[in-house]
Amino acid sequence: MATISPVSDLRNYNTVLDKVEIGSPVYLTVNGRGKYTIRDIEEDAEFEKTKAMLQLMIELNKGRRSGEEEGYVSASDVRARFHSKKA
Repeated sequence: MATISPVSDLRNYNTVLDKVEIGSPVYLTVNGRGKYTIRDIEEDAEFEKTKAMLQLMIELNKGRRSGEEEGYVSASDVRARFHSKKA
């Protein structure tokens, strides 16, 4: 479960950091509005991997749709294009 604390609680940052666990970030507020998140580094790494995977899926889906709508490029045409760029 997430914990919500005012940013002023960081004066005693150890008490705030003790509340941070995997799956239980601490949200810090400024003037009663959410502003910052503190989360476990392992959870952050997993979050970044998930974001990258989602972005990859979006790009792959764009390519698939483009191929279906505009036609696919043959493997030999792709090879020829890359070989011409090397020269």
